[in-house]
Amino acid sequence: MPTLEFESLLHGLLQKDPDKRMNWDQLLSHSFWKGAFSEELTNLSGEALDSSRGMEQYEEGVGPSRNSSQVVSKSFGLDSMAEIRPKSALDGEARESIFLLSSRPTPRTSGATRETVPRTVQTQGSMFIGGLRDVTCCVKDLVYTDNDLTVTPIIDNPKIMKSAPVRFDSKTLIVPAHSADRLSSMSGGDWSAFLQQLCGALEPGERAGGTVRSKLNLLCYLCTVASHKDTATRLINSPLLHLLTQHLRTAPNWDVKAKVMRVIGLLASHCVELKNDTPVTEALHAFTELVRENFRNSKLKQCLLPPLGELLYLIASQEEKRESPGGLWAVPAAAYTVLTRCLREGEELVVHHMAVKIVENVCTTVSHHAQGFITGEIGPMLWYLYTHSTVDALRVTAISALCRITRHSASAFQSVMDKVGLPAVLSSLVSGIGRVQQLMLTMFAAMLSSGAHLQRLVQDKDFVTRMIRSLESPSCMIRGKAFLVLVQVLMNNREMLLLCCNSRLVMYIERDVRKATPGREQQSSNEYLSKCLDVLIRHIVQELPGILGDILSALGNIAGRKHPSTTQAKQLKQCLPMMGVVLHLLSSQIFRPQIVTEEFLVKFGALLHHVTSIDSSGTSLERAVGQPAAEELIRSTLSAVEAITQHPSVITPHQSAVVDSILPPLTSLAFSKNVEWRILSLRVLSEITLLLLSQETAQEGRACASNRLLSLITEALLPQYESLLLEPDPVPVYALKLLVSLTEHDSPVSKLIEESRLLPAVFQVISEHQVNSLSSTMQNAVALLSNLTGHRDANLQPFYQEGLVEFLHTVLMDVGALYLAGEEQAGLKGSSVLLSLLEILHTVLRSTSTVVRQALQSERGEDSQKAEGLLLLNKPLTDLISLLIQMLPSGEPEVYEVASQCLSLLVQLYAGNSLDCLRPGNIVSLARALEQQPLPKPQRLLLRVAKRLITCRGSCAGDLQEEVPELVQILQRLAHSHRSHSELNNSSLAIEILKCIAS
Repeated sequence: MPTLEFESLLHGLLQKDPDKRMNWDQLLSHSFWKGAFSEELTNLSGEALDSSRGMEQYEEGVGPSRNSSQVVSKSFGLDSMAEIRPKSALDGEARESIFLLSSRPTPRTSGATRETVPRTVQTQGSMFIGGLRDVTCCVKDLVYTDNDLTVTPIIDNPKIMKSAPVRFDSKTLIVPAHSADRLSSMSGGDWSAFLQQLCGALEPGERAGGTVRSKLNLLCYLCTVASHKDTATRLINSPLLHLLTQHLRTAPNWDVKAKVMRVIGLLASHCVELKNDTPVTEALHAFTELVRENFRNSKLKQCLLPPLGELLYLIASQEEKRESPGGLWAVPAAAYTVLTRCLREGEELVVHHMAVKIVENVCTTVSHHAQGFITGEIGPMLWYLYTHSTVDALRVTAISALCRITRHSASAFQSVMDKVGLPAVLSSLVSGIGRVQQLMLTMFAAMLSSGAHLQRLVQDKDFVTRMIRSLESPSCMIRGKAFLVLVQVLMNNREMLLLCCNSRLVMYIERDVRKATPGREQQSSNEYLSKCLDVLIRHIVQELPGILGDILSALGNIAGRKHPSTTQAKQLKQCLPMMGVVLHLLSSQIFRPQIVTEEFLVKFGALLHHVTSIDSSGTSLERAVGQPAAEELIRSTLSAVEAITQHPSVITPHQSAVVDSILPPLTSLAFSKNVEWRILSLRVLSEITLLLLSQETAQEGRACASNRLLSLITEALLPQYESLLLEPDPVPVYALKLLVSLTEHDSPVSKLIEESRLLPAVFQVISEHQVNSLSSTMQNAVALLSNLTGHRDANLQPFYQEGLVEFLHTVLMDVGALYLAGEEQAGLKGSSVLLSLLEILHTVLRSTSTVVRQALQSERGEDSQKAEGLLLLNKPLTDLISLLIQMLPSGEPEVYEVASQCLSLLVQLYAGNSLDCLRPGNIVSLARALEQQPLPKPQRLLLRVAKRLITCRGSCAGDLQEEVPELVQILQRLAHSHRSHSELNNSSLAIEILKCIAS
């Protein structure tokens, strides 16, 4: 027995009088529901009151929209696809711009595309994803766009059937031939008079030929004015519709009937608002009966179907606009039946197209009328028309109709997949019709959002691969839809992220982020793509901590175990490959800044500790997953750290986490038994330490981090470092590079290295690789010596003991000779090797000059002996004078700067012992260098060098005038140039040199 509450509910809903019938608020608050909706209504109203944006929209007339998609959140068996419907105006955060669904189609205009009303547009600066809105809500809001729900006319649609132009004879017209604009602006009295005259002319009368012709002429006139929306609205809401329906039933002449059908169709197509008492139901019954009675007459159906469809869409759109759940105009069930029959195989293409167009338009509305088309066979029938039709317009309309039915019920698209199979459905994505691809992706997104076929789709690799291929489409809308489908796949199957990354998903995201960056002049399709990208990026970023957590959990379960269980091995095989995803994301400029946080670095440090344990055989990972998988984990982890270190802006804010969590395990891996891990670790350590030691330590936190870094280097790195330097290639290259990074910024590490036993090992590496002076090993070794000798308070005595002078003499002669030979293919022009060697030479000579100067100023014999010993030790370096002179005119400022300073110090210290350096070739180089220097200061240095050398040459200096006239000419020019004080000094020097040469 039904309860009293249920009987009361039915009694209120089944009242014939609309005024007495239960309204929506009364329905929700009825006692039958026992307060099931009270919480939902409270939340909705509270959100509307609390959200300032919601209140603004409410005041602008958007108003609280209640529909079945939002009220039922408990069970009660409503189709889950209703969740895809648009958010109501109360959901203030959900009010997006034109790509979000609108529940109110615009009135239709003549021949124009019918589009839905755009939602309230948010400001560009507002975030699409924010607050409490999760990814799921964002996805549902983006499934359908206004572009997916465009409505075009059924009648007079040139893509369906070309119609002949309608003309009338104004001279024989029974009524005044007012224009449509004139009719729309008529006053009440004039309109009533015109309407009375019009209806009188159409009243059933004599059947004479003249009367038929006059009616046909009048109906042709009505066809021309019915294309005006205001006039069409006034006419359809007048007694004219009832009169036309009578003619439709009783007129004996089929020409009159055909024109009546056309008039009714045009009036319905262009009507803006329908009154409650307008007898459209009567017209629907008449058309339905005529279609049913003449079903085998294809030509007649082509006249009947367009007005029938226009009336049906008019009713559906008007009820959607008024948000009337019960319906104001009854639609006979036979109307849906005959339209569905028109979709079956055997009908003409035009009939098929008209029927499909009716289904498409009606199912665009969010009203109960769309449910009339949702049957078990509707999906396969539309798919059949798509696959078997030879007309592209019909194929597109069939898929569009299926897409809009899927919006109401995913079972329609699901029945297609069940019948033809997923591969056949996916093949449509390679269609050359972009509109079809967009609609297919929309249906997949809607299907996944509803949960239908969810596990089947998210587990299908071919499906995911096909979605990624869709990202190559030139259409922004198609790419946005594909991103939306992939979001839903990844929401339900995280493991597919690995396949997506391996299929270049990250590359596609980066490309489209650059193209779809929100801008002032951005197109709607680009904005839609931008929003879909936002959702996908947000979801992937949210997934990464879980991926890393799963890997740590799986490794933690086997830590210290020699024989992992079967369950643990299965978990490892499932989780460890996802490390590739972490590497892909950290290598992306889009994801990296959002991923690398303090918490992430701490977790990654824990992963590195597991890697260290695996490398040292403390964790038996190879027994569980095999050696290749274990090596791939270590390789991916170290590569991921390297990807982070190449971007200082990411690491700089988290120095403490890097020093405490990342560096200790990396230091351990630097001494791994595996050469590849040693090289990777050393390379990463070089990047990190170079960055950290170069940062300002003004802040207390950074100073503490630097102190902990130095402690780590002192205690864990340097004591074992000699073994790395003495290993076979290529390990010494990276070991030296790390030392270069540690000593680059005059850090205390330089002093530690001097005091350790590393210098002999460094010089041993140099002696083993000295054959190739330009090798990577030699470059790093020379750079290291330059850093060690160049820092403040450097003690050069240990370097002398290891053969620094011999090293400088040999290597600089080789590199200098190659430089002068111009071997550009070796990268010698301004190469770092040559500059580092010259800097070392300059440091040695400057130190020697300082000792000699102190000895000259001192009266102690010990200082003199020390200076003499140092001069004797460095005497082989005088062989470099000729080389340095020849480098001066190289044209490279950096090389000239250091080479000229070294030459100046050498000639000051050893000029008397280098008489052969004034060979003609050297003098020519010196002359060219003088000529190339326009400034007085560098000219003065070269003049002093020349004076010192010529003075030491003594009596042989006079030969220079004949051997090298170029030098004499330049000196004469300088002697006569004394416009400034500096040039006056240079002029004096030039005159002195000329005197030496002349004597």
